[in-house]
Amino acid sequence: MKTYNLTLSFAVMLLATASCSEKPKVELETYTVEPISLSEVVTATGTMESVTQVDVGTQVTGIIDKLYADYNDHVSKGQLLAEIEKTLLDSELKSADANMASAKANYEYAKTNYERDKKLHDEQLISDYEFQTSKRDYDVARLSYEKSQADRVRAAKNLNYAEIYSPIDGIIISREVEVGQTVVSSMNVANLYVIADLENMQVVGNVDEADIGQVKVGQHVTFTVDAYTDDTFNGTVTQVRLNPTTTSNVVTYEVIVDAPNPELKLIPGMTANLTIYTLELDNVTAVPLRALKFKPNENDDENGLPTPVASKEKSDAYVWIDKGDRLVQTPVGLGASNSNYQQITSGLKNGDKVAMQYVEQVSKPKEGNAEENPFMPKPPGAKKRK
Repeated sequence: MKTYNLTLSFAVMLLATASCSEKPKVELETYTVEPISLSEVVTATGTMESVTQVDVGTQVTGIIDKLYADYNDHVSKGQLLAEIEKTLLDSELKSADANMASAKANYEYAKTNYERDKKLHDEQLISDYEFQTSKRDYDVARLSYEKSQADRVRAAKNLNYAEIYSPIDGIIISREVEVGQTVVSSMNVANLYVIADLENMQVVGNVDEADIGQVKVGQHVTFTVDAYTDDTFNGTVTQVRLNPTTTSNVVTYEVIVDAPNPELKLIPGMTANLTIYTLELDNVTAVPLRALKFKPNENDDENGLPTPVASKEKSDAYVWIDKGDRLVQTPVGLGASNSNYQQITSGLKNGDKVAMQYVEQVSKPKEGNAEENPFMPKPPGAKKRK
């Protein structure tokens, strides 16, 4: 029993020694330089809004007589939307006309008396008291006439306000009244209609404070909405608002993104998932960030790897270019970067092979060629060698 344990331990040691004697093959991983697109993005969520949205109310009190527009109707600027019952307003205009005519007659009578009394007063044929009385009557009549004119203008305006027109081109997205409903002219009156220009939409996005410094006016934006999962919409940052919003200790800033909507798919209130391109470059020379950190090992030539050749030029950044039998250190100029790549402005050309890292390649033994160890236990059913 003791002899068997010693023999088995010796076999295991032999296998371990054989395994350790095989050194893994080291290869140099390179990156071939070619033009690429370099981008960096900031993500955010936002809400769709129409750029132009108007609440249509009334400037006069009355009863809704007729409605000419309903939900989702396309309306044009100047189109008649509703009418308020005009009977009372029309009678107010007629009353204002009568009052103005009466005031005009009084004014003309007082004016004639004043002009006559002024001549008599100049000739000292009437007393100062009589002249002052005549002038006072004239002034009162003149002011009364002017007031009646203003009242008449107001009554005419009110009658015109009984017809409610659309102030913009757009779509009716809300109707708040019914025929026969009384509407009151006041600061807190409910709207009759809400009209929005849905062809010109915008997204009000909320960008985290950690990202807001990267967002600038003019940057390209793509976004999606849940209603159209297969569609990607495009826009541009038009405004970065500096007033912060704090919710549950999270600080965000509003970013306005224009969103043309010719197909009218986008509707106010939709949630938009924004991708803001803070960096967007096409056809640039760039290398992975790892290439700038690469350093060759000593005695690479002894391991069958290219021989390192250091550069004599001073530079803030270098890469190592694989020239076949040599690994040449090359100074490069740096441009923009993202989380994975660094733009190279000088020092590289298309086709250059830039060193990235060393990779160990462990060779696996070929099946059928491994020598069978007579000391190792065999699986059940295996035949012993004779």
